[in-house]
Formats: sequence, C-alpha cells, structure tokens
Amino acid sequence: MATLLIRNAARIETFDDADAAYDGGSIFVRDNVIEQIGPSAALPQTADRIVDASDCIVIPGLVNTHHHFYQTLTRNVPGTQDAKLFDWLTTLYPIWARMDAEAFRSATGVALAELLKSGCTTAFDHTYMWPNGARVDDQVDVARAMGVRFHVSRGSMSVGRSKGGLPPDSCVEDEDAILADCERVVDAFHDASRYAMTRVVLAPCSPFSVSPDLMRQSADLARRKGVHLHTHLAETLDEEHFCLETFGRRPVELAEDLGWVGADVWYAHMVHPSPDEIGRLGATRTGMAHCPSSNMRLASGVAPIGAMRKAGARVGLAVDGSASNDSSHLLMEARQALLVQRVHNLDPAALTAREALRIATRGGAEVLGRDDIGHLAVGMAADIVGFRLDTLDLAGGAIHDPLAALVFCTPPNADFAIVNGIPKIEHAAVIDLDVQQLVATQNRIAKQLLA
Repeated sequence: MATLLIRNAARIETFDDADAAYDGGSIFVRDNVIEQIGPSAALPQTADRIVDASDCIVIPGLVNTHHHFYQTLTRNVPGTQDAKLFDWLTTLYPIWARMDAEAFRSATGVALAELLKSGCTTAFDHTYMWPNGARVDDQVDVARAMGVRFHVSRGSMSVGRSKGGLPPDSCVEDEDAILADCERVVDAFHDASRYAMTRVVLAPCSPFSVSPDLMRQSADLARRKGVHLHTHLAETLDEEHFCLETFGRRPVELAEDLGWVGADVWYAHMVHPSPDEIGRLGATRTGMAHCPSSNMRLASGVAPIGAMRKAGARVGLAVDGSASNDSSHLLMEARQALLVQRVHNLDPAALTAREALRIATRGGAEVLGRDDIGHLAVGMAADIVGFRLDTLDLAGGAIHDPLAALVFCTPPNADFAIVNGIPKIEHAAVIDLDVQQLVATQNRIAKQLLA
C-alpha cells in the first residue's frame, strides 16, 4: 500500500472535534486515509512520497456546496454586470442554450482547476440545463480525470415562459425525460461508499423553472435511491413575490409542502427566510449553501447564516456560478462571508475567521452528507491542503495567527493539495494539466457563444 508523509508543517489546523492544532506537525497517509497525525517527532520519518510542508499552514481540503461550472464560459458578460437575478438570467439563458458537450467539458475543467488552486478538494456542481447533447457523463469524465472529489447534480428545468416560468421554452425539458435520466445517472455514477469520489444529487432548478409535480417526483426518486436533494430557494425578493402570486406560499412554505426539508436536502442562498422559517429549517436539519459574493454581486441580500446555524440548520460555503461571482476561489469566499456578516450585523464578532473556515470545511461536509471529509483525523479521507506563510501577501500577518491570516490577508492559492491521498497541486501548480491549452479552449468557446 502506498504511503504519503506531509512533513514538518509550520502549523496544522485539524478542525476536529477538539479543534486540535500542531506546530511543527506531520500527517502520515496510507493509500487514501489518514493513519497518523501529530508532532513530527512522533510520526514516521519516511514514506513512498514526502511533501515538505515547512513554512506552510495545513488545513482540511475546503468543500464547495454550490456552483454552476458551465457559467465559467459567461463571466463578465456585458448586459449582466449591473443586473439583478431575473434580468441577469433572462440575458444569459439564450447564450447558455448554445452550449454543447465540448463547452461543458471545458467549463468543468476550468472550474475544477480554479477550485483546486483555492484549496477546494470537494466540489458540488448544480447544472440544470443540458443543451445540444451535453450530459452529466461529460462532467463526471472530466472530474475523474482531474481527481477532484465530485458531487454532480442531475439538475433540471421544466416550466418555460409559455407555462408561466422564467426560462425560454427552448431551455426546458420534458418531465418524464428528466426523471428517466435522473434514474440513469444515479444508477451509473452514484457511489454511496465511504471515501466515494463521485456522488449524484437530484437538483430541480428553482420554484420559477420547475413544476411542483417534478419537485415531488424528484424527492420520491431521490429517497428511493438514497441520494440527496438540492435547489435554489429564497434567493431574492422577486422569487418570494413569484411564489406568493403563483402558489400562494412563500418559498420555504412551498418547499415544506412539497416534502423538501430534512437532512437529505439543502438549498442555495436562503437569503430571505422569515424568523419562523429559520426555526423550522433548523428543527429539520435542512441545509443551505451560503454564497456571499454572488448575493452581493446581484444585490440579492445577505443570508442570515448566524441565525440559521444557531437554529440547527447545516450551513456550508459556496462560490455559486462563475457568471455571478465571477470567480471560483473558495478561500476568498470565506473572507467575503466574514466581511458581509460583520457589516450587515454591525458586529465585528458576527463571524470569526475560524468560524468562516469551519463553515468552508466541516460545514460543507455536513451539508453534503459526508462524515469522511471536512476535518483531519485518523480514519478520515486524505483531503489535505497547504498554504505558504512566507509570502508577500501574508508578510507581517501570518506571524501572529496563521489561520486567521488566510482570511484577513489576501486569500492565497494553495501551495499543495492532496485529494484522496493523491497530490493534485504541487508548488502552486495543478499537476498533469495543460492550463494554457485549457484556457485557450475556454476562450475560443466563450467567444463563439457570444458571437
């Protein structure tokens, strides 16, 4: 069995139940699992592969709980830069409808490479339209080749403008076809085992683009197959008004009516729940993906994550789509989460740096339903990232509190990243990836989409 030693880290922050930390620590990995962790002198000194973590702070791999990989092809598009959500969507729907399998593969590679460089080792993607022959299979192929732990969604839209929805009819699918492909994708790709690299989530897009019947049938199918459920919810006041006018229910009330609450459900955004709804979501352990940059960029509002966490809801961090961020830097998102909670609550203690990173690691693992990632301990998956402390961006800051420096100073890129025991970033570069070719392909496709 292969062994890996991450040796002599300046500091290891485990985020385990005791919040253990080690100055001058090491981590010994056998195959894909952490076997030992602690002071360097107490651990083996040799291994098949050694990573020198001197001058690095080592933390668990970050977990991204909401993204739209295909949107890396439509970043910074004129006409969307100063728009709110509904106008932003109606501008982009026709562009996204031109994408094909090549576009999805390129965008998936770009998003995963960006996430890896920011220290993210597990990513969830929410793709809800599959134009011109694109399939879930395209994304899974790319993620497996890159070696990133991947929760892929079979998302969907079924209610177009002719039926009162927001997307054009050309962007929606027949509901029977959606459900049939959902079952195919789960059977083909979902791995429920510990340390799984690929899991499937069923993810109808939103209350304004799918029918209540599809929501119910998706929930029934997911629970029959043992997979999780995800959708956008309570993102904007426009959505709230739509739900009240169309269904006579607030978004959270609608979700409750449809059976979309519980430990197997999480929502993206959850910006506008009422205090009573927060309590009910907490009582059912429903989850949410907090997307601070996107919520600010689209002027959607600030999610009440403090109240959600206090109520018992599961809260993870997310970059959201790269056309509303317009980045896939998850460590930067931890900084944004801290800043927006403080200014919104007028409280400098509303969210600490450690809490922001805990949401980005353990919080994300809980949202995705994983007990094998999100913190560093014996028996956990070897998803481990390191950031150099001897850099210009952290100079004068990391000497005081290296963990907080990752959030308060300029969020750095990872110096190394290990996923499932295999190095994926070395000396700040993604291993075995032709980044120049990836960028060239991405730019070519992006130009064609907007031509």
